[in-house]
Amino acid sequence: METYNEEKIIHYPSLRTMLMVERVLRKADTVIDREELKRRMPSKIMHQTLNLILRYFEEKGLIIDGHKGVLWIYNPSPKLRKAIESSREI
Repeated sequence: METYNEEKIIHYPSLRTMLMVERVLRKADTVIDREELKRRMPSKIMHQTLNLILRYFEEKGLIIDGHKGVLWIYNPSPKLRKAIESSREI
């Protein structure tokens, strides 16, 4: 995977844009593809900017970006975190 410094990035996303993408992904009840994500956005977004945001979210463990689309997976629940930490691997 290329790092952000190795490719030519024309436009970096603003925090407002990143929060809009996050909001749409959190509200989605199932996997959505990039085109559907762009349709659900309250304002237009460049494809390259969306890809940059999604790659960032994936690297941080907030989403899964697969061949069927994108899914928000981050859950900040303290109960879930405690259950995972106290569980044993079989």
